[in-house]
Amino acid sequence: MTAQESVVQEPVESESKRSPFLEALGERVRNLRSRKGMTRRAVAVAADVSERHLANLEYGTGNVSVLVLLQVANALQCSLAELLGDVTTTSPEWLLIRELLSKRSEADLRRARVQLSDMFGEGGNAQERKNRIALIGLRGAGKTSLGQRLAQDLGFPFIELSREIEQFAGCQISEIHNLYGANAYRRYERRALEEAIQIYPEVVIATPGGLVSDSANFNLLLSHCTTVWLQADPADHMGRVAAQGDMRPMAASKEAMEDLKRILEGRSAFYSKADLAINTSGRTEDQAFAALRTSVRQHVQSPA
Repeated sequence: MTAQESVVQEPVESESKRSPFLEALGERVRNLRSRKGMTRRAVAVAADVSERHLANLEYGTGNVSVLVLLQVANALQCSLAELLGDVTTTSPEWLLIRELLSKRSEADLRRARVQLSDMFGEGGNAQERKNRIALIGLRGAGKTSLGQRLAQDLGFPFIELSREIEQFAGCQISEIHNLYGANAYRRYERRALEEAIQIYPEVVIATPGGLVSDSANFNLLLSHCTTVWLQADPADHMGRVAAQGDMRPMAASKEAMEDLKRILEGRSAFYSKADLAINTSGRTEDQAFAALRTSVRQHVQSPA
């Protein structure tokens, strides 16, 4: 949360007057915003609403109109149903499935997702899935440097998915967003990922940090690759990106560190779905690579 946001987020009504529905709605907006890696100001601009109005919505004190909710949903690239939280009430089967899953643990839900993926033909070949190693995590975790070393060690090709996306689009990532928007970017991301899966039975893939924000693309990745979350503390993420000569995170916001923490918080639940996790903080690159190499080799060589 940034200092600027704190200025506009003061509730306009007392705690006792808050509606539970509006509070839940506001929490979903905050969670979606964090998952997308967007600041409140960015969402307010995209939705064409005031930052104060959006702050009231997020804190459950603003009884906004349906049209404003639609504008916010469009800014967050989600459906209005997802924002309202009613997607599982659309049919009797949804309701019955929801009831079956509602009290299950995360481990049970994961097993159900994997079985559904296999049932509907979404899962990939088991051995090929083992030999496609996809590194996920925020920028600065070491996906490119460690991914290149891992690919060389395994004798696999190395792909940086962001570069493949740029080749499909014929322009840089920033230009894709500026010229065509986030939805077009996700389509290019999907095409690049599908092609990598189709062409390479053995590969190491460094993925964009925000890929987990798109459930369809993330499902595809989980179904066809061994995923490894490269974790790092926020300070390490920021420091490594700056050390590479990229000062955009600092230039974009005086409260860049708080924004980064918020993004990491919003995405961590998705990153944690990875098959393996390696914390690179407090380690040299050689130490981090040794841990990654050991973990991946054990996983690849384990029985299918």
